[in-house]
Amino acid sequence: MTTGQNQSDQSLCVVGNTRLTIEDVVAIAVRRTGVRLSDDTCFNHRIDAGAEYLERLLADGGTIYGVTTGYGDSCTVAVPPELVAELPLHLTRYHGCGLGEHLPPEAVRAVLVARLVSLAQGASGVRRVLLERLAMLLNHDLLPRIPAEGSVGASGDLTPLSYVAATLVGERDVLFRGKLAPAATAWQELDLAPLTLAPKEGLAIMNGTAVMTGLACLAFARADYLTRLCCRITALASVAMRGNPGHFDPRLFAVKPHAGQIEAAHWIWEDLGGTSACSDAESVRLQDRYSIRCAPHVIGVARDALSWIRRDVENELNSANDNPIINGEEGWVLHGGHFYGGHIAFAMDGLKTAVANLADLMDRQLALLVDSRYNHGLPQNLSGTVGSRAPINHGFKAVQIGTSAWTAEALKLTMPASVFSRSTECHNQDKVSMGTIAARDCLRVLELTEQVAAALVLATTQAAELRFRDEASTLTATCAGFVQAVRSESTFLDEDRPLEGDLRHTTELIRARHWSFDV
Repeated sequence: MTTGQNQSDQSLCVVGNTRLTIEDVVAIAVRRTGVRLSDDTCFNHRIDAGAEYLERLLADGGTIYGVTTGYGDSCTVAVPPELVAELPLHLTRYHGCGLGEHLPPEAVRAVLVARLVSLAQGASGVRRVLLERLAMLLNHDLLPRIPAEGSVGASGDLTPLSYVAATLVGERDVLFRGKLAPAATAWQELDLAPLTLAPKEGLAIMNGTAVMTGLACLAFARADYLTRLCCRITALASVAMRGNPGHFDPRLFAVKPHAGQIEAAHWIWEDLGGTSACSDAESVRLQDRYSIRCAPHVIGVARDALSWIRRDVENELNSANDNPIINGEEGWVLHGGHFYGGHIAFAMDGLKTAVANLADLMDRQLALLVDSRYNHGLPQNLSGTVGSRAPINHGFKAVQIGTSAWTAEALKLTMPASVFSRSTECHNQDKVSMGTIAARDCLRVLELTEQVAAALVLATTQAAELRFRDEASTLTATCAGFVQAVRSESTFLDEDRPLEGDLRHTTELIRARHWSFDV
């Protein structure tokens, strides 16, 4: 197989005989690595057996949904033998009706990985050449232009995945190495002819959960990072407002042992200095307000949710999720509904709620930090200006307004998408998952929450510097190092200045998971 990769085979992610993880998908999506198909004999035999079995069934006049019949409600319509070869191309074309913004390149790569891994299970009756071409799309950075809107999540992501199929056959536009081009032109530049799809291959590409699953992998990685960042922010907010570090004592959480809650409390406890912080504390209140005291309980819900979300997303990723399912080695075809994305829908509905609660938590922390009635001696609005110019400077006043707006929008989007099933396609698809809408909602909630986190990164850094401007700092080395790292990207706010640039840059750093954490 020629995949066009520049990396050695050893550095590529192998698809075909091992389970991929969410981290594998993310690494490919951000181009830290490419892919190659397994050269395992059993894997290749399984793929070949499915395609060959399908060919024999067709030669013997067998009836197979989507191969010798129409699609969906048209499954009762027989397709004459002389038209069977043309049917896949019609499927790709009539589903070319997606709308909305196009998925960004990172998301498209995640989608391609998810479809490749699913088809590589060997239960879809596709040829090896189709898998090779999907790998080439990734390794040559030849990306379909996939509109985000138009999938109800069963029969899978038909319309968005039609853009993958169209790219393979040389139709519609693509991003080829970062530039817009017709798909046919891109294949010509690679000195390859577009693929002619075998009878089931159009359906196999399109009738699955790859879009929602790829997006879910990206959402998981961003949410995982946000939970860790929220713990660091909470530690900084606590110390800046002279909070009680005993709220995070491991002995306290041993009596309510939710694993994620214990984990979050431990991270905050360590950032505050652990036992030494508790013994040296000069707390203003015996009990801090809930957005500080109960932070591990809020973050812990997200941490615990991520454990079962990983399970379900990785199961979906490493599954055959199209229809019909074909076993060429044992010689059977079964028609079912594995394209139904219910597990992804429920996972993304759950994750967006957990993430929106992080936004709400941080919004409340910022409200305390900027208010001199509750921040225990910090300047109003965290203004860094002193002396005669102090009355005209307003620090983070408007940032707090913006943060409340982003939080409100995130909270508004937590309505579960999965309960909004719509009967479609002549009542054939009469119960659908809405998994892709749930995943898109989750990514939007993450985007808004990352903006809230960016505001808190800047505000808690400012608060810590203001608290210790005229006294010896009690920040741990870890927190002091974080403050210094933030300051290398955004300067201390003294005189008022527009903070849009700082916020946008900090948001991008968060999205790129720029700051590492010792965990």
